[in-house]
Amino acid sequence: MTLPPGVLPTCDLCDRFKEDASGTFRVLPPVFRDFGARRAFHGPVSTVKCFEDNSLVKAAVDSPGQGRVLVVDGGGSLRRALLGGNLGASAARNGWAGVVIDGCVRDVNELAAFDIGIRALASMPLPPQKLQQGERDVPVRVQGVWVRPGEWLYADEDGIVISATRL
Repeated sequence: MTLPPGVLPTCDLCDRFKEDASGTFRVLPPVFRDFGARRAFHGPVSTVKCFEDNSLVKAAVDSPGQGRVLVVDGGGSLRRALLGGNLGASAARNGWAGVVIDGCVRDVNELAAFDIGIRALASMPLPPQKLQQGERDVPVRVQGVWVRPGEWLYADEDGIVISATRL
């Protein structure tokens, strides 16, 4: 695992904050699979809340990422993919550090080639709907854990953690 200088592995972060009961440090459940070429990534959080409609995911990854991590509350749906090869390429090209989706992705072989962290529940070949519905940069619940815009996400091979502040 190669982490940027000064970034601790998630296990070390969990060791440091294991007694923290304030809620400012949280761990996402171990249900996410790795789909991007970058195994470890971190950055400030931007969010999208949507269900089987990736219109706002597209708008987000088409904008400058500036090293942020897009966290998508897709309601845990396993029925349609919210990110595929085209949007993965856009996210990598536009400087997103990663995308974490509480839902599915598609075009798995394409996603594996992009220098970006991509985590999702599963792959699903069925494309999303395009209804222009959802919300952007609002607090979201991902697998029961609150994630807010501006918080920090750290991910590596051991898991994903959220912090209210940069660590």
